[in-house]
Amino acid sequence: MSIVKRGRLYHLRRRVPRRYREVEPRETVWISLHTDSEMVAHSKADRAWSQMVEAWEARLAGNSEDAEARYETARDLARARGFRYLDAGNVAKLPVEDVVARVEAIPAPANQPDPVEAAALLGTVPEPRITVTKALDLYWTLAREKTFGKSEDQLRRWEAPRKKAIKNFVAIVGDKDLSNITRDDMLDFRQHWLDRIEADEVTANSANKDLIHLGDVLKTVNTMKRLGLSLPLGELSFKEGEKQTRPPFSEGWIRTRLLGPGALDGLNDQARGILLGMVNTGYRPSEGGALTADTIKLDCDVPHISIEADGRQLKSHFARRVIPLTGVSLEAFKQYPEGFPRYRNRATLSAVVNKFLRTNGLLETPRHSFYSLRHAFEDRMLAAGIDDRIRRDLFGHRLDRERYGKGASLEHVAELVARIAF
Repeated sequence: MSIVKRGRLYHLRRRVPRRYREVEPRETVWISLHTDSEMVAHSKADRAWSQMVEAWEARLAGNSEDAEARYETARDLARARGFRYLDAGNVAKLPVEDVVARVEAIPAPANQPDPVEAAALLGTVPEPRITVTKALDLYWTLAREKTFGKSEDQLRRWEAPRKKAIKNFVAIVGDKDLSNITRDDMLDFRQHWLDRIEADEVTANSANKDLIHLGDVLKTVNTMKRLGLSLPLGELSFKEGEKQTRPPFSEGWIRTRLLGPGALDGLNDQARGILLGMVNTGYRPSEGGALTADTIKLDCDVPHISIEADGRQLKSHFARRVIPLTGVSLEAFKQYPEGFPRYRNRATLSAVVNKFLRTNGLLETPRHSFYSLRHAFEDRMLAAGIDDRIRRDLFGHRLDRERYGKGASLEHVAELVARIAF
C-alpha cells in the first residue's frame, strides 16, 4: 500500500486482492483521499481501504441472479460508500449537492462509471418482490432465535402452525406480494374463518391462532427486512368463549379404574411407565417422555426427577424444577431408571395413551384425557392444604408474587406428596 499525491490531492494506491478479481477488473486501484495534507491522508487511508473491501464483499455476496440478493447488494454498496440506499424517485428529490455527492462517489476506472455501483448510489435496483410464501421462507432465518434450544420435535411443532397459516391464506387470498395485501384481503381471510366457526368446523381459538401465526410471519419479515409496509393486520381476532379445560380424574376413578388390577396391561410398557409416573408428580407428558438417566435420581435419600432443558426447550423458565417420587410413580421409575427413549422428544405419546384410555373405557367422561392426571394431582394437593408456593413450584407455574428464599426443602415436599400419593 502506498499513498501518492496525484495533482493536488493524495490517493491510496493498492493492488486488488485475488479474492475480488471476480468483481473488480482492475489489478491496482487508486482511491482518492480527498485531502492535500499528507498527515490527514495517512489517517484516512485505512478507512478508505476498509470501505473499498466492504464494497467488494457486498458485490461478491450479491453476484447472483436472485433479485433479493441484488437488492441487498445495492443497499450494502450504498452504505459502504457512506450513503443510505434510496430508490431513484427519492434520489431525484434530494438537494442537488446531495445528488452530485452520490455521482462523484461512483468509481469510474478509465472514466467509465461502474454500472453496479451507479445503480446502488442512484437507486435504480428494483426492490424485490416478496410474496407471502417467500416471506415464510425468509421467516425461518429471520426468526431463528426463537428456535434456540428446541428439540427436533419441538421445532416441528413450532413450524407446523406457521406453515398451515400461510397455506390457508394463500388458498383463500392468493400468493400476493406483501406490499399488495389489502384490508379487503384480510377481511376475506377472516370471513373464511367466520364461516367455518358458524358451521362448527373449528373454534374461535383455532381461527385466532391462524391469524396470530400469519401476522407473526408477515410482521417479522416486514420489520427485519426494513420494508416499511403498513400491514392491515389489526382488529381481526374473534371473541373466544370461556376456555374449556380438561377436568381432573376423581380419586376413586384413579384408584379403582386406572390403577385397577390389569387395567393398563394393554398399553406398551414405556407409555404405561410415563402414565404411572405422572400420577404422583403431575408433570406434563412431554416432560416425562424427555427424562433421562441424568435427570432421574433414584440412588439418593429422596428419590426425585429433575425437569431440565436437556436437549429440548422448556415451556418457561418456571418449568425447571425438582419433583419427589412417591408411590406408584416411584415404582414406575425404578423399572425405567434411564427414562423412556421410545417417547423422548416425540409427539406420539399423548395420542397413544388417549387412544388406549378411550378404547378401554378408562376416561371418566368424554372430556377427560391423559392430561387430566395433571389436573387431578393439583386438586389432591389443594384438598390436602398444600401451600400455594409449593404447588406452583411442583407444577412449574409462575408465582403471582415475589419469590423469597429457596422454598420448601425436597425432604419436606416429599413428605407432603407422600400423604396424597397412590
